[in-house]
Amino acid sequence: MEELELYAKENNIPIMQKDGILYLCNYIKDNNIKNILEIGSAIGYSSIMMASISNDIKVTTIERDKDRYEVAVSNIHKYNLEDRINIIYGDACDIEIEGYFDLIFIDAAKGKNTFFFEKFKNNLSIDGVIITDNLSFHGLVEDSSLIKTRNQKGIVNKIKSYIEFLDNNKEFTTTYIPVGDTISISKRRIDNE
Repeated sequence: MEELELYAKENNIPIMQKDGILYLCNYIKDNNIKNILEIGSAIGYSSIMMASISNDIKVTTIERDKDRYEVAVSNIHKYNLEDRINIIYGDACDIEIEGYFDLIFIDAAKGKNTFFFEKFKNNLSIDGVIITDNLSFHGLVEDSSLIKTRNQKGIVNKIKSYIEFLDNNKEFTTTYIPVGDTISISKRRIDNE
């Protein structure tokens, strides 16, 4: 996996931070998760990591960037995981997915987190979880004095809006885990009031 990590660094492709992906993989193992939907494949790093946990894990992942999609397809093939990772080329905003998943992992355009959550929650199995990455955005969400550009400010505001959406969600309860770039774990409320 070091090869993929190096490629991502050299080509400025955002992938999960090391402690974040390790936490996610342990969570998948500990909770016996078998069927995963990932929004945002990038170069296939997290899909490969998740599928490599166990031979009975299946990952469906969506990537809209053609170049990244092609690199991901190549990487998935390199790790002989084509039978367990189904990568779809297209925009997750437009793609309809059938079936139910134990885990939906959102790691795509930060401004679309709420949209993706709302769109794909219907594909979540009854006991499933929705996990979102990058809720700290390199510390900028917690410390706005670090913001250098208008683009960063816009992304930070969208992440804050998503956190507010999670905090006020009547259907799901969310826990924030301060690993990697901060992840959220959202589960359906049992009482669902």
